[in-house]
Parts: sequence; C-alpha cells; structure tokens
Amino acid sequence: MSTTDPVPDLEAGIQYWATQPANYDGVLGGFGTGPLPRIDALGSRRFLLDLLPELSTVPSPFRSLSTPASETRRVKALDVGAGVGRVTSDVLLPLVSDVVLLEPVESFINEARSRGKASESGVEFNDSGYRVLWKGIADRSKSVTFIKGALQTFDPAAPGTPLDRVGYLPPDGDGDVESRFDVIWCQWCLGHLKDDDLVDFLQRSKKALRDVKSLIVVKENLCREQEDEPTTVFDDQDSTFTRSDLAFKKIFQAAGLKIIQETIQHGLPHGLYPVKMYALREA
Repeated sequence: MSTTDPVPDLEAGIQYWATQPANYDGVLGGFGTGPLPRIDALGSRRFLLDLLPELSTVPSPFRSLSTPASETRRVKALDVGAGVGRVTSDVLLPLVSDVVLLEPVESFINEARSRGKASESGVEFNDSGYRVLWKGIADRSKSVTFIKGALQTFDPAAPGTPLDRVGYLPPDGDGDVESRFDVIWCQWCLGHLKDDDLVDFLQRSKKALRDVKSLIVVKENLCREQEDEPTTVFDDQDSTFTRSDLAFKKIFQAAGLKIIQETIQHGLPHGLYPVKMYALREA
C-alpha cells in the first residue's frame, strides 16, 4: 500500500456512525429487522460452542444439566465495537457469565446501557421502545459492564473506569473489570483500524486472555483477493477497510496468533460481502 492510499480515520468513522439510528437496523446497515440478526447470532453461538462445548446449557457428552455451575469460575467475555449490545445480548450472555462491552459512539453505548438497565429492572421494553430481556441480568446471575472507548487505544488487560454495570456483582464488591477474558469477540468493527493498529490491538488482546483455552474471535466481512495477494478495499463512507482472507491471516501472523478454527457464516442475505469467523490463540 502506498503512502497516498486512504486509511481509516477514527473520528470520521465515529461521525458516520453517530448519524445512524441507535438500533439493530442502524448498526447492521438496514438489515436489522430481517433474518440477519437471528442467523448471525445462531452461527456465532454454534461457532463458539464448537470451540468451548463446556459453555453449553443443554445436556451433552461434555456437560450434563445436573452438573452444578462452578462458584469460583465465572466465564468472562469482551465484546468490542459492540454498538447497542446486539452480540452481548444475543451471542455472549446466553453462554458466558460476565461481559465487558466496549463502544466509542455515544448514542450506541447510551442505547446499550438503556437496554441493560431495562433488563435489570425486569421490564420488557426500554425507554427507546425496544424489547429487551438480556439473559441473567434481571436475576443478577450474569453481568454487563459498559466502557466507552475506541480500539486504537484500548487495552483489554486494563480497560479503565466503566460507565456503568448491570446485573451480578461479586460478593466483595470488586467490579473485577481488570480480570482476564475467556473470550474476546471482535465483529464488524476491525475495519476501523489501520493494519499496524490492528496488529497492536490483537497483541494487547492476546495478553489479556485468561489461559491456554481462551480465544479471540474475529468475525468480519471479506473482500476478494487480487492476484492471490492480501487485499484491502477502502470505504470512504464510514472510513473503513474491508480485508481479504489473506490480509487477515497476514495480520494474525504478525500479531503472534494462530488460527484454531475458521468458517464462513452461511445464510446471510444475497449481495453482501462473505462473512468469516476466525478463532485465534497465541502461536
């Protein structure tokens, strides 16, 4: 890439998203009221359960319903570029105990907090009129912590001061924000990072994983390779990159990560970029 080629600009990206509705339709480019959210969330949960079957809440050869939940081992996930909390609500909370939600756009994180607060109160609809029943929040068996920030400077190992938290609180009152993660979920947001910034973020994320079974999951659009070479396409509307499969794999390698599993998300509407999921651990 030459020095004259356009690259993502953080403020331009935030300004674009600030003009979009703070709902599923807004964060999904107009596809929020059709089948896409359900199909996407189902594919994500299945991908995560293939990798961590112990997260299953139904009987399996790995875990039966009679197995008591561990009182000392709460599974924790980070949802970055989280928008209004769609992945937190529909993918992560059904499977994990605690989620840290990171989002830089003011209107989006305010809507996510509204949905979390409504869920904690046990009401069916939040102040914006959207149906919200986030799993485990009303009975305080699970938690969501809200942090406003951008990936360019965010360190998962030291997330900083949260805006808010709903649901479960540890008995000692410690918010446990700086404990390490079992899953770091990155979906439809990494295009806002330049290549060097993305490598740096993934390296920081790698250091914030709890143990050898912990995962970074990347779920992103893919453009086509050009002449079998790593390729990026710049979109000046929202100031983002769409990367090819080889471009992502080059970045993962530079960040010291290996691919444990990769799969295409099937069932999405025609005319969209292919969407691929990568599960990553330290190389």
